[in-house]
Amino acid sequence: MDFQQILYDKQDGVATITLNRPERMNAFTDVMLREWAQALEDARLEREVRVVLVTGNGRGFCAGADLRGGSGVSEGATADRPPSAAERRNWLRDGVHAVPRAVQLLDKPYIAAVNGAAVGAGMDMASMADIRIASEHAKFAMSYVKVGLIPGDGGCYFLPRIVGVAKALEMIWTGEFLDAQEALRAGYVSKVVPGDELMPVAREFALRLAQGPAVAMQLAKRLVYRGLDASWHEAFEQAGTAMAIAQNTEDAREGPRAFVESRPP
Repeated sequence: MDFQQILYDKQDGVATITLNRPERMNAFTDVMLREWAQALEDARLEREVRVVLVTGNGRGFCAGADLRGGSGVSEGATADRPPSAAERRNWLRDGVHAVPRAVQLLDKPYIAAVNGAAVGAGMDMASMADIRIASEHAKFAMSYVKVGLIPGDGGCYFLPRIVGVAKALEMIWTGEFLDAQEALRAGYVSKVVPGDELMPVAREFALRLAQGPAVAMQLAKRLVYRGLDASWHEAFEQAGTAMAIAQNTEDAREGPRAFVESRPP
């Protein structure tokens, strides 16, 4: 697949998406959004891909939407005729939200290696990942409030589920930056590493997951996310069905054999 604004690589069961507009701190355009969603869909359908890793090229992870160029919401707009409310809504729904829709369909582990600033919608994009590993140079801000806006890319949905309601509202209302260590203390990132170690550490973790039992891991991911909104009875019913599926996989037969024989499965 040929891309203009992302790099996409598949090796050893890990698909790596690299946002590739370093001159703009990887602020996304309509082109990048389409390519990002296409890469996620390819990774979802590719049987050999077990884990998806996303990162940014250069100093930034993602600076949100590039409203100064490459954004469809501004096409045809002038000072006398700014985009209408419907046009802005449609741009979010049909453009920006293509990425979270693709993430929603991805049962495979989705890891963000945050190399630098993740700001506004860029932080929302990081929040969609299952796990975030941060460089010591990473920083995060829900900066929408600084321009009189609300999180438009799922921030009000994802962030409270990661850091809790109070911390999420504090970040959304103030727009203040969190550095990598503050993000670690808040539980937003799982690990902070030196900048030059970020991709080796993130890839090592991704490879470890890629060697695991794919069906069981994907079923567990789906149970976790569905369980956030399910009743006790729904959660346990879903768990029973998922367990019945997992018990009929080759992985579930190989695991106990390997344990008894004291060898890697």
